[in-house]
Amino acid sequence: MSTYTTDKASPFTRAVISSMRKLYPEALADKSFDNTGLLLEAPFDPIRRQMNSVLLTIDLTKGVADEAIERKDCVVVAYHPIIFKGLKSLTLADSQQQSLLRLALEGISVYSPHTAVDAAPGGLADWLADIVTGHLPSPEPATHTAKEEKTEEPIPEEDEANANPEAKATHDQPAEEKRRPQRPRMSMQRTYSKPTYPSHKPVDAKNTDLEPSSVDHTRSVISPVEGVEGFEGAGMGRLISFREPQPLTHLVERIAHGVGSPKGFPLAIPQGKQVEDIQIRTVGVSAGSGHSVLKGVEADLLFTGELSHHEALAATEKGQCVITLFHSNSERGYLSSVLREKLTNVLKEEWERLRKEVSDAEELTPEWEDAVKDEDVLVECSQQDRDPFGVVILQSSKQEGKPLS
Repeated sequence: MSTYTTDKASPFTRAVISSMRKLYPEALADKSFDNTGLLLEAPFDPIRRQMNSVLLTIDLTKGVADEAIERKDCVVVAYHPIIFKGLKSLTLADSQQQSLLRLALEGISVYSPHTAVDAAPGGLADWLADIVTGHLPSPEPATHTAKEEKTEEPIPEEDEANANPEAKATHDQPAEEKRRPQRPRMSMQRTYSKPTYPSHKPVDAKNTDLEPSSVDHTRSVISPVEGVEGFEGAGMGRLISFREPQPLTHLVERIAHGVGSPKGFPLAIPQGKQVEDIQIRTVGVSAGSGHSVLKGVEADLLFTGELSHHEALAATEKGQCVITLFHSNSERGYLSSVLREKLTNVLKEEWERLRKEVSDAEELTPEWEDAVKDEDVLVECSQQDRDPFGVVILQSSKQEGKPLS
């Protein structure tokens, strides 16, 4: 008779790991720096077993760990590895190690696919490429940058000579020159929005009018990954070539719709250019920190999660444009739009296969038998997961500063 031991993960955990490896083999990952795969294997306690559920997240934070524990999930699939380097100890003093220890105590395992998802055909890079090559209802919105508003600075009351036009004869400088537009003064009271973040909702036909990958184009892999059977065409980054040049303003609209309509994101263009006049024929795409993939790529637009100041400056000096989303906002939408459904479909089949395999191979205790009989499969996206950065908007005020042009 099989009994409870501490050297086995739950059957459902094994089904989740097998499903993730079918979708995104670890051989696709960039092993030069990455740490993909099963990072925490929690022992299975059939008497106090978790739900047959998976929680998807980009980052495994304390808030996400709390969420998984409250939900009684069996596995957390965290896109970013919470363990990157070798650990000499596991203590509660470190916040990330604390999350791992708490999850292990509750019987929750952690799996990280990271760059395997980036490289896979139909993975993260292709999802971003689908957004850039999407199409909004014709005609696509005419997006324009805000015009600079000139504001006259009030004339100080104590300066009667300046305030009274009739006094201009007594001054060398005409009153009209004294009333020239000045930089707006900062008010003592301002109202700012709370930090805003892209929507968690999946980007599909039900909640957006963007039709992915519908504009005529070709795409190629920037850095191919070869030798993984069944995953021909895998690799890091995508280079898109449009059949016809696309207005940059249209691409801005598509990206906003595709990643959950954030209130704003950074855009860099070469000095002396007008956003409305820029036409884009080629786009280099990479999720997350894109410099290692996009460096040396000759494209009109670089679309990624983040670039450093000097990397973006070098690109604009070469005549390229840059759109960044804050690192994880270039990744998070993939979980709800693509991965959740993909994993659900594969996991249902894998769990059915594994249930039969375990039942046929062993004589089970009542507790193990109950676990294997449970047909349920649930994959959900974390509601606590978000990028560290939100966008704070100054409300009910005129534009200040210089528009991008």
